[in-house]
Amino acid sequence: MKVIVLGAGIVGTASAWFLDKAGHEVTVLERQPGAALETSFANGCQISVSHAEPWANPAAPRKILKWLGREDAPLLYRFRPEWLQWRWGMHFLRECLPARTAANIRQIVAIAEYSRQTLQAVRAETGIEYDHLTRGILHFYTDRHEFDHSLATARLLRELGCPRQSIDADEVVRIEPALAGMRNKIAGGDYTATDESGDVYKFTEGLAHKAAGNGVDFRFNTTATRLLTEGTGAAAKVCGVEVIDGHGRHQVLQADAFVVALGSFSVPLLKPLGVDLLIYPGKGYSATYRITNPAAAPSVSLTDDGYKLVLSRLGDRLRVAGTCELNGYTRELNPTRCAAITRRTRELFPDACDYDDAVYWTGLRPLTPSNVPYIGKTRYANLFLNTGHGTLGWTMGCGSGRAIADIVSGRRPEVDFAFTEMPPHARHGAHARTVRA
Repeated sequence: MKVIVLGAGIVGTASAWFLDKAGHEVTVLERQPGAALETSFANGCQISVSHAEPWANPAAPRKILKWLGREDAPLLYRFRPEWLQWRWGMHFLRECLPARTAANIRQIVAIAEYSRQTLQAVRAETGIEYDHLTRGILHFYTDRHEFDHSLATARLLRELGCPRQSIDADEVVRIEPALAGMRNKIAGGDYTATDESGDVYKFTEGLAHKAAGNGVDFRFNTTATRLLTEGTGAAAKVCGVEVIDGHGRHQVLQADAFVVALGSFSVPLLKPLGVDLLIYPGKGYSATYRITNPAAAPSVSLTDDGYKLVLSRLGDRLRVAGTCELNGYTRELNPTRCAAITRRTRELFPDACDYDDAVYWTGLRPLTPSNVPYIGKTRYANLFLNTGHGTLGWTMGCGSGRAIADIVSGRRPEVDFAFTEMPPHARHGAHARTVRA
């Protein structure tokens, strides 16, 4: 079949890679001049199966109330006169119920573990270099209550096959000696040796290059403005996509199937078709520092629970990312939030980096209330979704791409996940989510 993939971030590029391997003729449309130049450009760079607890959890409402009005809060909710934001917020609160949080963790772990194994296979096949490290992820806590709360989540993850081990402060420092200066402030931690880190931009760019060499047609500087449909009811399908190319020319491109992997921007494209996605953009921040003292910088990828930051070493750079601002589609840098990242990183590793020459960035994470992405079919027979991966796009990207290629090809993916508009796996009784007109 001829398949058009909309979006060339990690999710769209991985979708194109696996669709091509499945024998399809693939075209990728991307408004930027290259792959991975938006949300996939400068994130936290963790492949983090262990970080499966969604933002929506029983402790979240209390934290959000505590953070209201703080410009440097880890989660900043700016109330706007938007029905989508309020509707998303109401669903978010529902997902904070303990039973729903546990169910969402199961879904996230399933697709994340599948994706990590898929990434490892692609890495072995392609030889792409992307500053990856396979030293695990160390999650440390400076609040005793938060550490105690984490123990139950760690037990659940171990039951699901993720080897997240709860450890004391001495073990935290043994695993990452660069944290020795913080020893008296650390309450405990957990460590997942099987997790990884690496530069998502370098990987995605490399995968796009390999895919193009195999015949995938990447059309950069090309913006999709509208999906065209024909037929009604069960016979309804997408017959083309209207685009504006880099020269300002309007065209209609046709294909047999269409995969939407536009992250937060999937919502306005699909809404006119009656495909109503509960995705809201969460503006995430990152700072990249040049390492000046390698011995003082962390060599294990870290998660700082109290500040909701992740830190990954990328060769001679340290990437620090996190926080979330719910404020529509704006991508302006907030100096207060940028300064908070540098202040905390300098506190952790005062002698490691050049903190006066930080490179700051923001990207819009496509957040569902549950953190479970939309992967699968829609009510249009040839329109497919691969979007809504939130803070875990890099973690889930390769597996999501492999899964959607199976679905487009008429096969059920190997992973037991509640794919959109698909019947559940009877074996585990998973419940498929739906996207209705």
